[in-house]
Amino acid sequence: MTEFERELVQSFNDFFEKNRVNGIAYRLKQHRFTSQVLDILVDSPIKDYYLGIECKSISTEKGTNTLYFTQHFSKKREHQVERIARFLEKSGRKGLLAVELRQGSGHAREAHIIPWNILIKKYREEVGYTLEEIRGFPEIGRSGKGYIIDPKAWRNISVPR
Repeated sequence: MTEFERELVQSFNDFFEKNRVNGIAYRLKQHRFTSQVLDILVDSPIKDYYLGIECKSISTEKGTNTLYFTQHFSKKREHQVERIARFLEKSGRKGLLAVELRQGSGHAREAHIIPWNILIKKYREEVGYTLEEIRGFPEIGRSGKGYIIDPKAWRNISVPR
């Protein structure tokens, strides 16, 4: 589990506890020869929090200016974007892509959230998301080492069924 995934899971669980919302965020244990469907699963009886989240973390200091569907997503038998889309459809979860932009020492990390239905459309038409496009999506705020789960910001990007 990456630090970004661990922080996001903890931030969701802190949010649920603090706000007395029934919900839990977790990662399934990854085994050597089996792939996991998504990085983070969030279970809740509240539809807005019944989520599947894929996390990508890219270093912008090394000249990366695009999150590419070929480079940053896996393709074993089936492309990761399509595999996740199928899982989301079958499970009824809302899908999100959380992208962390690491900007090097001395610069704060930032993360943005992209609804899966928007991502899948982009995947079918283009090669990826530029940093400018990623920054156009809602930012997941930070507080200290954790992320701030703000349902008001997330409501604006809820995925239609």
